[in-house]
Amino acid sequence: MADSADKNEPEGTDSLKSFGAVVKVFRERAGLTQEGLATLVRFSPETIASIEQGRRLAPPDFIGRAEEVLGAFGVLRAAAKHLARKPGLAAWFRQWAALEERAINLYTYECRMVPGLLQTEAYARSLFDTLVPPLTDEQVEIQLTARMERQRLLRERPNTTFSFILEESLFLRRTGGADVTRELIDHVLECATLRNVEIQVMPLVREDHAGLGGPLQLLETQRNRWYGYSEGQRTGHLISDPKEVSILQRRYARMRSQALTLDESVSLLERIRGAL
Repeated sequence: MADSADKNEPEGTDSLKSFGAVVKVFRERAGLTQEGLATLVRFSPETIASIEQGRRLAPPDFIGRAEEVLGAFGVLRAAAKHLARKPGLAAWFRQWAALEERAINLYTYECRMVPGLLQTEAYARSLFDTLVPPLTDEQVEIQLTARMERQRLLRERPNTTFSFILEESLFLRRTGGADVTRELIDHVLECATLRNVEIQVMPLVREDHAGLGGPLQLLETQRNRWYGYSEGQRTGHLISDPKEVSILQRRYARMRSQALTLDESVSLLERIRGAL
């Protein structure tokens, strides 16, 4: 447990470092440099270095290819099962992230940035690279790993309904540049094709808007208990009071009616992409 002095800082994990050390041992046993292994497993040398240093979670494709290339006798697959799934999460977000894992409904309204569950690696990296005060390279990699890891929820929980209401301005801002935004929109459109994902865009011009109080998240647990979550500058607040949660539910329901329909939202995103 992090103490109060560093409650806003992301945590790394010893399990990532241990896994990276195992990869390094098998790589050196095979007489390969990081560049040599990168070529064989079709990942960048930077990714190999980050994995070996325990700064990022190894993608499943990497584990399978490395097992074959390095002749690891199943050791990498076995070790990967014990990797911590929560590296890089700020202390105030961990409780909500734990609830996400078991949610049967998850609703998100965002007006500051595209939500983490929908971000591309390039978009997330551009956000981390511009944080003030600046992060170290290691901190960027740890937080990037955590953000990409959370995205498995969209596909690993097909019976969970994910609803997103996103402001049009998030895509007009071009965070990271035009190429990053094009890739981001393509990714969001791909996510919108999943049966359990609904994405609506709140148009730039909307005279009535129930979400002017700021971003919000709602989720329903397997026991049908609803929680809310509100996040600000370096802090987050889990909301469990049923009366307060009810207010957020009413606001979200109103925003659903104020935002563009699912088909209209897709069409708008395609137009924005075409104009880049």
